[in-house]
Amino acid sequence: MTAPMADSFPPGRPYPRPPGPGEPPSRPGRPAAPAAPGTPGAPGTPGAPGWPAPHREPPGYPAVPPARVWTDQGDWPGGLYQRLLEKRIVMASGLLDGPAASVLSAQLLTLDAEGDGPVRLELQGLDAELPAALTIMGVLDVLRVPVSGYVAGQLSGPALGVLAACGQRRGYPSAVLALTEPTLNLDGTATQVRSQEEQVETMVDTLYIRLAEVTGREVDEIRADARQGRFLTVPEAVAYGLLDGQAGPGDRRGEQG
Repeated sequence: MTAPMADSFPPGRPYPRPPGPGEPPSRPGRPAAPAAPGTPGAPGTPGAPGWPAPHREPPGYPAVPPARVWTDQGDWPGGLYQRLLEKRIVMASGLLDGPAASVLSAQLLTLDAEGDGPVRLELQGLDAELPAALTIMGVLDVLRVPVSGYVAGQLSGPALGVLAACGQRRGYPSAVLALTEPTLNLDGTATQVRSQEEQVETMVDTLYIRLAEVTGREVDEIRADARQGRFLTVPEAVAYGLLDGQAGPGDRRGEQG
């Protein structure tokens, strides 16, 4: 029997198995006739104008209205502070420098001139430059109306002098009072620096004397604690003499005692 040639079968088609014992040899089949080309279908009908259709919410799920976002705050911060001033509440926060001391002085003097009611001074996270703190201390000393100081956050360095100038002093439960030395930058000639140092020493003495007056402690003790950097919680500040007590829900504006 002659084996079929390899090229008698298309690629991928296996060779036929050899005949078994007693079987006649098989003959290669004929290739199938190629199929006739199909008839192309009719062109589709175009959709209605606006296709594809816009997205629609499934039935039973109404559209959720968009959330309103307040983007135009306008003069909201200024309006809020104005409302507080109308209630005779003054806010002081951040760094009290020269310009800030001018604004704070103007607010306090305005309230003093407009009425006889007490003023509540909110000292929130306040630090101060020494000259600015002494400026506010001088203003507080000449006001006719009583001023109560309330401490929130950390009150640091010369800002303690502003608190000490208030008639009543209270702290919110989480407040911290930091008794630290003032930080100053001196520049100029050697003569000018020496002159500035003398002025600074006088201002620092004025601050420590005021703190000693309200706490009943010696000036040297105040100075030593400031050099060491002493941090006081509200109960510790009450015991030290810097605060009269802790602020509570029953406090009212300008409440005494």
